Amino acid sequence: MPVPPLAFVRTGLVTSVGLSAPATCAAIRAGLTNPTETTFVDTDGERIMGHVVPLQQSWRGRARHVKMAAMALAECLAEVSRDEWVHLPLIVCVAESGRPGRLHGLDDELLIELQQELGARFAPESVFIASGRVSMALALERTRRLLYERAVPRVAVVAVDGLLNWPTLGSYEGDDRILTKRNSNGFIPGEAAGALLVSRPTGRGLLCLGIGFGQEAAHIGSEQPLRADGLTRAIKDALVDAGREMHEMDFRIADISGEQYYFKEAALAVARTLRRTKEEFDLWHPAECIGETGAAAGAAVIAVADAAVRKAYALGSNILVHMANDAGERAALVLGVEGV
Repeated sequence: MPVPPLAFVRTGLVTSVGLSAPATCAAIRAGLTNPTETTFVDTDGERIMGHVVPLQQSWRGRARHVKMAAMALAECLAEVSRDEWVHLPLIVCVAESGRPGRLHGLDDELLIELQQELGARFAPESVFIASGRVSMALALERTRRLLYERAVPRVAVVAVDGLLNWPTLGSYEGDDRILTKRNSNGFIPGEAAGALLVSRPTGRGLLCLGIGFGQEAAHIGSEQPLRADGLTRAIKDALVDAGREMHEMDFRIADISGEQYYFKEAALAVARTLRRTKEEFDLWHPAECIGETGAAAGAAVIAVADAAVRKAYALGSNILVHMANDAGERAALVLGVEGV
């Protein structure tokens, strides 16, 4: 039986190709990208390319995270009175605790500093979720409970992350996971922040109809054969949640950022869940334009889906979203369109 849906009221994005959701989504739709040379070099002495957000000042570390997250939230909550923010739960999505080079103090200080930056406070139900690229799906599951079990009218979710520091880049470059002149099987690191305002259905717009999770034993760091068990489980559960079948999905959007492992996993999961022939089943991956943005990828994927629906260039009204982190956690969302 389908579960209660979530409605995406408004989005906010800060990326290397745009400092707002409309600007970023327009750039992604056009296929624009702008990686630049960073100050870091690979083992061959070549500059590592990265997707850098063009902020007004060269803030670093957690301060940079705070600035990006504040910009995304301010855009997302532009139509919500600041007097109401104190009653608005905020879910903050950040990098997983085991990620190489993870910034110190994310779990203890980021929310405090973010509230200080915005000059506002959020509701006591505000929490952190530190699961990297699957954080957004976990946040939406928690949002559904707040909206329907706690009768909270709206929930804000913000995701922020960045891989542009040497402890992170050094680890990934050492594992041959960064795209360089000698390594074509890798990603371009980036940074970003994204925010979503979520409520019960409002009458028209993008909805989250189903959420599913799985655990992949053959994650990217393992030596086990990949069967996409975790992603398959997540997709099947999300479809059941939404009361949909895989063949009803019109296209897919994923957090895939360039590594062959994740493309192979996506293909295997489709092969194991699709029971009717589809002539086309497009896969959109915004990271092609904004780079690997870690925990922020989930917000970017949903913002792209929202823009596609609002601007009427979506390839249909049923959208499958899937996410995966390096630890093996998998998540899938079934999105639909209200009022269609």
